[in-house]
Amino acid sequence: MAGAGYSAENSPEKARAIGMREFKSGYVALLGKPNVGKSTLLNCFVQEPLAIISPKPQTTRDVIFGIRTDDSAQVIFVDTPGLHLPKHALGEQMVTSARQAGSDADIVLAVVDAEAGIRSEDKAVLDFLRQRGHSPRVWTAVLINKIDRVSPDTVALVREVCRKRVPDIAVFAVSARNAENIDAVLAEIRAHLPEGPLYYPADQLTDRHQRFIAAEFIREQVLLHCQEEVPHAVAVVVEEFKENPGRKIVIGATIYVERESQKRIVIGAGGAMLKTIGTASRHRMEQFLGQGVFLQLWVKVRERWRKDDFFLRQLGYCPKN
Repeated sequence: MAGAGYSAENSPEKARAIGMREFKSGYVALLGKPNVGKSTLLNCFVQEPLAIISPKPQTTRDVIFGIRTDDSAQVIFVDTPGLHLPKHALGEQMVTSARQAGSDADIVLAVVDAEAGIRSEDKAVLDFLRQRGHSPRVWTAVLINKIDRVSPDTVALVREVCRKRVPDIAVFAVSARNAENIDAVLAEIRAHLPEGPLYYPADQLTDRHQRFIAAEFIREQVLLHCQEEVPHAVAVVVEEFKENPGRKIVIGATIYVERESQKRIVIGAGGAMLKTIGTASRHRMEQFLGQGVFLQLWVKVRERWRKDDFFLRQLGYCPKN
């Protein structure tokens, strides 16, 4: 990870040479099982709705960076897919990318769900932290999320289990939804960041391009509005993204599903569901881009695409050979 955007022009050595104060930067990986609130936490840390959110497990499929920069530090938060037992090539890639992010990061935060308690998947993540341990380069901690939904006694029990699993680990009780204790976590992150360069321009919010964000916003609305077998069988490809100065951005995208029955659900009676998805997606895009959007959507069937290595590569994944 480290190295993207680096140049001698923004090195810490140059900062010292011209009398600037120390500048810190680094990558902070958020690891955890599906649906513990990693994406909500990323959005809370960067104060922008970058990562898509839904009640469905495995909403996050890609590693996405959320960048927070101030006068003294640049923190690059890394949202990762939930660690789970994969059932297809897509799932294998999701788990591989999450573990790689955790191995490469300067700081690793394991996120657990206060309401669900510590399950076998959480124990595996905590074991990963224990194996990494602390070093001059790596700091690890646990975030107990969703404390707004449980009693203090429940939080205390979860904290105790975490510390038994990983002795002396730093544990923070937080609520991403209410931003509770987020400032305390940020202070500790800044304290443990290594000295480093400005990896990205100070006004950049994410490493992802606008086409990716647009596709994710569409997939988010499918997850929120469609039930049954549809959500996890959906992929979105943005075919057109045309910016016209002084006019609306023209975006054309295809929603892929695996069966004809799923296509009918996404389209809905008389096209009602597709219209709902399109309207909500367009509003999300306009809020993020700060400009009007003209959005066109199509729905196509591509059977068993989650097990199709060629198609997964087209989507930007790199399945195992």
